[in-house]
Amino acid sequence: MSTAGSATATLLTPTLDSESQALLQSITSHGGYAYARMASLAASGDQRAAEVAREMAWEQLHSGPWHSVLPVWRDAYSMACLYVAKFHFSNGEFKDALRALDMGIIMGGPLLRKDLDSAIEVVLEAKTGRQNDKAAIRNEGPRNSGRPKLLCPENFDKSEVLKVLPVRSLSCKIVVKRSALSLEGFLHEYFLLGSPVIITDCMAHWPARTKWNDLDYLTRVAGDRTVPVEVGKNYLCPEWKQELITFSQFLERIQSNDCSSAVRTYLAQHQLFDQIIELQKDICIPDYCYAGGGEIRSVNAWFGPAGTVTPLHHDPHHNILAQVVGKKYVRLYAATLTEELYPYSETMLKNSSQVDLDNIDEVEFPKVHDLEFLDCILEEGEMLYIPPKWWHYVRSLTPSFSVSFWWSGSASPTAS
Repeated sequence: MSTAGSATATLLTPTLDSESQALLQSITSHGGYAYARMASLAASGDQRAAEVAREMAWEQLHSGPWHSVLPVWRDAYSMACLYVAKFHFSNGEFKDALRALDMGIIMGGPLLRKDLDSAIEVVLEAKTGRQNDKAAIRNEGPRNSGRPKLLCPENFDKSEVLKVLPVRSLSCKIVVKRSALSLEGFLHEYFLLGSPVIITDCMAHWPARTKWNDLDYLTRVAGDRTVPVEVGKNYLCPEWKQELITFSQFLERIQSNDCSSAVRTYLAQHQLFDQIIELQKDICIPDYCYAGGGEIRSVNAWFGPAGTVTPLHHDPHHNILAQVVGKKYVRLYAATLTEELYPYSETMLKNSSQVDLDNIDEVEFPKVHDLEFLDCILEEGEMLYIPPKWWHYVRSLTPSFSVSFWWSGSASPTAS
């Protein structure tokens, strides 16, 4: 057995070691006496206590709306996940250790993030070493994988796709396309005017352009990692829910023939590249994101099968949507049309429209039908700039993997 899988192996957690007492005191001050007791036992080598501490923190994370959860309990959850991962790692249970660490990243707080990230690197290295050892024992040579198994098929029947798009699609103004647009041109012609544009020929150097269409590659670099996914038509529907599954399970669902809207699974608006560094290396932040003295706010993944829909909504930041694999239909309405698009009155949904573009109720929403909009089919290798507050609806026409870059800018664009 390798050193990584022996009973003496451990994960180093310098931040946890230095901050644990202060964190436990803070948790105790918020009533977490039982948790502090279990965490102390876990630090002393009690695996069951580590599991119990994690369950206690998990209950606190789900005691009410997410925004009302005390930050200290998110850090407590990360702490417990690290203890659990340490036990799994020392037992050579690398997949279980990875899941615990991923859960700490997804659900936990920022205090112990460096420990979680460094522990994941160690576990992945040990897991790869074990796989190489097993291959050597079997005397396996290099595998000739032949033609890669593609995420997105090369054929695309546009006439069939048009049948499922919202009414009037591709019948009004099409978003203008610019090839290799200069940063200065982007700033003065689109950013400052608050006008959408598609930028072509700017992603050819991304490794993701070829790697992410290879299912074997995605499985190899991310298969055992745990990710949050959405299940159902979209977040406005009552049957919609969220699940935590492995990336391999997610890929299996994408390839499944069962693509009914009720069970469609979508990895949506997740900071996947902060979690899985191997995938982060495959992309680059576009220079356009620094227009107007910009500061990156978040980089999110949007990955799912054909038919996933993000309903009509707007975002507060500048947005470049980079289409890496597959094709999407995007419809855009200017920010000035907000009232005509009937936004929800509830605080949590006020950036979303009550109008279902796939089935418009013209009696309840009579203003929508005659509104002007821009739309397009966003092709692989293209980037779409969406100005702040512009309403947009997005539908995947094929299996699709996209990246959105949100940034703020000090220069204020003109409302269009």
